[in-house]
Amino acid sequence: MSIQTPDYALEIAKALHLRKEQVAAAIRLFDEGNTIPFIARYRKEMTGELDEQQLREIDEKLTSLRNLQTRKEDVYRLIDEQGKMTEELAVQIVKAATLTEVEDIYRPYRPKRKTRASIAREKGLEPLKEWLVRDGQGDVLVQAGQYISEERGVFTAEEALQGALDIFAEEVSDDMEARKIVRELTFRKGILTSTAINPEVESVYEQYYKYEEPVSKIPPHRILAINRGEREEILRVSIEAPVEEILTRLQQLHLPERTTDATPHLQQAIIDAYKRLIAPSVEREVRAELTDKADEQAIRVFALNLKQLLLQPPVRGKVVMGIDPAYRTGCKLAVVDETGKLLDIAVTYPTPPQNKVDEAKRILTSLIEKHGVEIIAIGNGTASRETELFVAELLKEIPRQLVYIIVSEAGASVYSASPLAREEFPDLDVAERSAISIARRLQDPLAELVKIDPKAVGVGQYQHDVSQKRLEEQLAAVVESAVNSVGVDVNTASASLLSYVSGLSSQVAKNIVAYREENGKFRRRKELNKVPRLGPKTYQQCIGFLRIPDAEHPFDNTPIHPESYEAAEQFLETLGYRPEDILNPAVRKEIEEKFKGVDAAQMSASLGIGVPTLRDIMESLLRPGRDPREELPPPVFRTDVLKIEDLEIGMVLRGTVRNIVDFGVFVDIGLKNDGLVHISQLADRFVRNPMDVVSVGDVVNVRVISVDVKKGRVGLSMRDLPEQSPLPVH
Repeated sequence: MSIQTPDYALEIAKALHLRKEQVAAAIRLFDEGNTIPFIARYRKEMTGELDEQQLREIDEKLTSLRNLQTRKEDVYRLIDEQGKMTEELAVQIVKAATLTEVEDIYRPYRPKRKTRASIAREKGLEPLKEWLVRDGQGDVLVQAGQYISEERGVFTAEEALQGALDIFAEEVSDDMEARKIVRELTFRKGILTSTAINPEVESVYEQYYKYEEPVSKIPPHRILAINRGEREEILRVSIEAPVEEILTRLQQLHLPERTTDATPHLQQAIIDAYKRLIAPSVEREVRAELTDKADEQAIRVFALNLKQLLLQPPVRGKVVMGIDPAYRTGCKLAVVDETGKLLDIAVTYPTPPQNKVDEAKRILTSLIEKHGVEIIAIGNGTASRETELFVAELLKEIPRQLVYIIVSEAGASVYSASPLAREEFPDLDVAERSAISIARRLQDPLAELVKIDPKAVGVGQYQHDVSQKRLEEQLAAVVESAVNSVGVDVNTASASLLSYVSGLSSQVAKNIVAYREENGKFRRRKELNKVPRLGPKTYQQCIGFLRIPDAEHPFDNTPIHPESYEAAEQFLETLGYRPEDILNPAVRKEIEEKFKGVDAAQMSASLGIGVPTLRDIMESLLRPGRDPREELPPPVFRTDVLKIEDLEIGMVLRGTVRNIVDFGVFVDIGLKNDGLVHISQLADRFVRNPMDVVSVGDVVNVRVISVDVKKGRVGLSMRDLPEQSPLPVH
């Protein structure tokens, strides 16, 4: 007998409601070393146009199933080596759908450290246990007295009886069906409770000082909050299971059908099995499963927020001044040109305790005029509010149009102290590098934010509490997806940005930059074949996502893959055009008109390519150099400050969504702290998930529904908004 490898494609197809052929093709492509962005973009015909999300789900499911199969084979081997494998056991192992089921099957065969039951077996009390279960009629202690043996360490009938019952209790505990019953009832009818270890202590967990909620209904963010309170030794957490129902079910499962003199003893052993052996284990399992689900939800929220943040529209063609606010050490200033190149740095002290406002105004005015600054980007950290007040006052004194924006500086300090930042700006201090990062992340959020550990960008909930390995995997996938959906200018991209391009390792990314610095700009995609360690497979995976804006060949600044250049050229030729014509906007208009008469099925057949590839080629020819982010609404700029004291209930404002969590949305309306739109206030209908309504970066209209000046909290609503225009965001 052996464990047969299942049909992964069939299982995954059923689970994800896809066709088996699609899944099988995806698995083949994964196993050949193709990346998900490459498959999603350039192998649509093979997978039936599976998108990136579907491919990631297949990949995750495949990894999970292969891990399960590996564990099944291990368990089969381990039981077989003990000489205890049976046909029935083999069938159970094959049918097991989860790792938990596999471990339940293996539990009775797993080598155990010394237990009460194993000690009792060593004392020869197994036959007494058999008698209790199979016969059990007569004086139980008289029967047990037959097993008294000083040599074996059994000195009384009571000791013998207890040992036999310990063996029975462990058998109940090891029974797969018993554990399944307890697990299912605990999940379905259990109550999670939390109490304060010291009710006198004030903390952020006070709502959980005397709290209970059904295990089946508790939302993920509450699980993570309660777990954190327990870790910080503020809360005591447990699960109250439906004990009576569980014991009844266990007795039905393990007690002999007829009542005997041994029945009361066996009943007590079942209670012992549950309370001492099963309940603590199952409670750990249930809480671990709740935590895993909460982790997945938190990671999903973080990942979606991160992708939306990374894909914020760039502010191109503007000279930007970045300000890293501070009190005692002063505000660091950095001016960067339209390409992000550093032009100037300075430090001013407009905030307490120095309050050198006039001097700061002179320095800023000088830099603004010297470099033609058009936008000021202010970090939102310490002293941001005071710095914003200062900048707003300064703008009133400058005769030309100038605006400012508050930029999230989450992770800027992480970047500033990193080896990468030291390599970029070896002569600057940490705060000066931070000011540069703040300016650049306005100009191109994606290019700047990829330099930072994704966990440090501050757009999630409980990101430090979840599985860090899983979080890192998911966030790396998100950054990879964002980078490849936009495409990368190979002549300006940093090694950090290039390392997220499909197929490129961090070393090859560094090699591209080194080659570029030594040999000058790349003029054609083909030149990348000369980069050390960038072999044919890597070239195939990455090249469609790399752009060369002023390339010798027009297709090199499009998402068209070189493997399709010949087909794309033939296609243009059939319409009477050449590749160079796509660089002329007027001619592109003509081409677009001709596209309307193209029979995609017939044309793709004549070109020897699939219809999806032809559609992609057509779109790429019409928008060479297209950046999908530029089609999103631009960020909100300000010229004046809004104070919390200015707010009135009912006031309608425009703001920017900064973060989305399970219970609502944080919106920047120009105050020091973002206002909260609770999930119940997001729409005039029931909202299950805030992400169904808004995304990070959305510009939304909100109405003020509560103001707590003392705590600096503002409650907002997006429901029942009046028709009049909101107050402009200053």
